[in-house]
Amino acid sequence: MAGEGGSTRASRRRGVRWRFTQLYAGLFLTSGAAMLAVVALFAGGSMDVAPGPGSMAPDVSGAAQARIASLEHRLAQAQARQTEQLLLGSAVGLLVMGVLSLLLGWYAAGRVLQPLRAMTAATRRISADNLHERLAVDGPHDELHDLGDTIDELLARLEGSFAAQRRFVADASHELRTPLATMRTAVDVTLAKPGPLPEQTRVLAGRVHTELDQIDRLLDGLLTLARAQHDLPEPEAVPLDELAAAALASRGLRVEEVMDSTPGALVGGNRTLLRRLVENLVDNAVVHNESGGWVRVSLRTTGSAVELVVENGGSVLAQEQVAELTRPFRRAGADRTGSTGPGQALGLGLGLAIVAAVTEVHDGRLDLRAREGGGLRVAVTLPRAVEGAEAA
Repeated sequence: MAGEGGSTRASRRRGVRWRFTQLYAGLFLTSGAAMLAVVALFAGGSMDVAPGPGSMAPDVSGAAQARIASLEHRLAQAQARQTEQLLLGSAVGLLVMGVLSLLLGWYAAGRVLQPLRAMTAATRRISADNLHERLAVDGPHDELHDLGDTIDELLARLEGSFAAQRRFVADASHELRTPLATMRTAVDVTLAKPGPLPEQTRVLAGRVHTELDQIDRLLDGLLTLARAQHDLPEPEAVPLDELAAAALASRGLRVEEVMDSTPGALVGGNRTLLRRLVENLVDNAVVHNESGGWVRVSLRTTGSAVELVVENGGSVLAQEQVAELTRPFRRAGADRTGSTGPGQALGLGLGLAIVAAVTEVHDGRLDLRAREGGGLRVAVTLPRAVEGAEAA
């Protein structure tokens, strides 16, 4: 899909450039044809310059008149040949210049569109993670400069909106923890009072405690999501294979492991966020599974990247449905086996949204595929740590 979008944009650029080229060449050919018509008009008028027989003096002898007539005929033929050669040469020159006008028009159109291409490339590089960048168009203060300034102002407004949204999510999640802790303490105190409690009160307190735990997991997921959407601190070399092994061990899962990477596959980034990414992927494989299902985890090192693939069995999913799973609060279905790990935000629809955010902030690539036999395949490709980080 990305390739198709890039080819479409390239064809559009060529289309605009080709239209400019046609315009330049058309104007040149029209002007050349008009000039050729004027040359032909004047050349045709200059052919009729020799006097006729009646214009000769009556006292001129017949031999002299014949001689003069012959010379006039030769002069007319020479003028005709000269005119034909002039018109033919002009036509050939117009044809040659027409071809050159296409080349020159193509070059001139490219020069005219060069600032627009630079602005387009700079705008395409700017995403939600680097909205602080600006086009900063230089050159004369013309229409293109005004367009660049307008885009820069739009980017500034977008940066402010994104920052305000992230601050709101982080602040709201943080502020809500205090009343939740107070409510949980009140429930615990109620249950710890001496003496018998009514069964209805005990059941209600248990339900409230369960709901409070779910809200706390939701807030924890929102905080992680908000943190992942901010710029990373100074990255460190994180062994992704150790994180995957720890996540599998903490779940007590029976999985098919394919760890064919080099020992200590290091990824440059934030250890806390990468651990959450791996835990969410493992929990997702358990949550969206079926009784007696299977989980397969593979870790491969390919050149300058490390690829972590987690597959699981389960019900058959549509690819359109899978594509929506990285959006917050989107779930694939109601059938789950349950989860007890730190990634329980999956049950709230935040698990893969956090995975997508962490992958993006680490300049990685996330690929979700519905398996033909049922279940899901999630592949995360992250850049390997640089040599300096590995040595550290």
